[in-house]
Amino acid sequence: MSDDAQAHLLGRIAVHLKLITMDQLAEATRIQGAESGMPLGEVLVQKGWITPEQLKTLIQYQKDYVAKRQSAGKPVAAPATAAPAARPAAAKRPAGSTTAPLRVVPAPPARPVAAAPGAAAPAGAPSVAAAPAARAPRIASAGARSAPALEALLARAVQLRGSDLHVHSGAPIKIRINGEFVDQESAPTTAPQAEAMLIGCMTPEQKDQFEKNGEIDFAYAIAGVGRFRVNLYRQQRGMDGVFRIIPLVPPTLEDLGLPSSLAKVVNYHQGMVLLTGPSGCGKSSTMAALIGILNEERRDHILTIEDPIEHVHTSKRCVVNQRQVSRHTESFGRALRAALREDPDIIVIGELRDRETVSLALTAAETGHLVLGTLHTHSAMRTINRLLGVFPPNQQSQIRAMMSESLKAIVSQRLVRSADGSRRHAALEILICNRAVGNLIRESKTPQILSILQTGAPHGMCLMEASLQALMKSGAITREEALRHCEDPKRLAA
Repeated sequence: MSDDAQAHLLGRIAVHLKLITMDQLAEATRIQGAESGMPLGEVLVQKGWITPEQLKTLIQYQKDYVAKRQSAGKPVAAPATAAPAARPAAAKRPAGSTTAPLRVVPAPPARPVAAAPGAAAPAGAPSVAAAPAARAPRIASAGARSAPALEALLARAVQLRGSDLHVHSGAPIKIRINGEFVDQESAPTTAPQAEAMLIGCMTPEQKDQFEKNGEIDFAYAIAGVGRFRVNLYRQQRGMDGVFRIIPLVPPTLEDLGLPSSLAKVVNYHQGMVLLTGPSGCGKSSTMAALIGILNEERRDHILTIEDPIEHVHTSKRCVVNQRQVSRHTESFGRALRAALREDPDIIVIGELRDRETVSLALTAAETGHLVLGTLHTHSAMRTINRLLGVFPPNQQSQIRAMMSESLKAIVSQRLVRSADGSRRHAALEILICNRAVGNLIRESKTPQILSILQTGAPHGMCLMEASLQALMKSGAITREEALRHCEDPKRLAA
């Protein structure tokens, strides 16, 4: 085995045990190349990323792993799905060290993404208990995981152009593609296997939060693959995880198959623009595309408040600052109160969750900012009613007046399966809040807004049924699929 191969194996083991990150390994490899003759392990120690005791343990892992592979007559390669079989005693962390101690807990046998039913586990994979404890077990150290297997599954989901990866205890691993689940393995994932796979993507702080609350949201990134919005939670069978796939590069309206005319909803310099729709309808992607337009065309300060940060935007003509709730700020409300002193021109709110957030967003829109936000409502009419409904009756008149002046546009979106099932098309309902709409909101005559939507095509408005009708007429979707998504089947022409 060459020196380069040994260094590669040692580095991959260190990453697998979460002693270092892939970025740190790349940096150490670069330094090793510049300092010819210096072993990779010494570079890691010099940088302070591991301790000498941990290096000794890593070298022992390397030797045991190589010996096991050679005795089995298999080629020696960096471990992709299982840690080396031998488990030397863990090295103690010296006082003041920020590097986690090397402690390995037996991990479950990892399965390749497309493994056949009953396929054997990789050689050297340690065994695991068959059933979880009655109580929710305390999360083990970083060694008790199968992170490379999870990374391979996420890479597979990206390759298949899926939207979500689901890891559920007691069920096969699934990828949602075009709105439907596709099983990636025939055998159900046991509770120990699911937990071992999922805990490796959390930091120590996130593990503590998960143990305390039983659930957590965060963003997870794999270099060269993508970013993922992660929700981990416990349920009666064990630990589950859902990974929403986020492209490394924010999409454009063209990428999403949306009309270029939609860009007009961000032509305002103050007021509120809302993107709405059910979960998984593409609101975040559409928002990212609109932020991209603003970033390229204006010279403004864009401030986003998200939980977690999904699409990462680099500053172009605009200065873009992204803040994450619970990491950079305590809450949406606190971040919005602080935002008014941070000189933003455009404020992007990941989700209007409660009365405080809605109130502060309306105030920001009234004070000369362009506010973009998302809401889980199914239509423009329901969005207006939801915004009004979060306030008590004695504030309704004031809020109606604020909304009539501040609300500029509502875009309600659905993703509808194509006729051949190969993709999904976006159906849109667009309400432009002109003077007539504002008067109806102020005078508590919101039901009459529907008639303006039906006749507002010359002003860029569109009813959801009209969008579905156009897709159906072009042959992009079936009538049955259109009926599933329309608000009123009677408005869908034959």
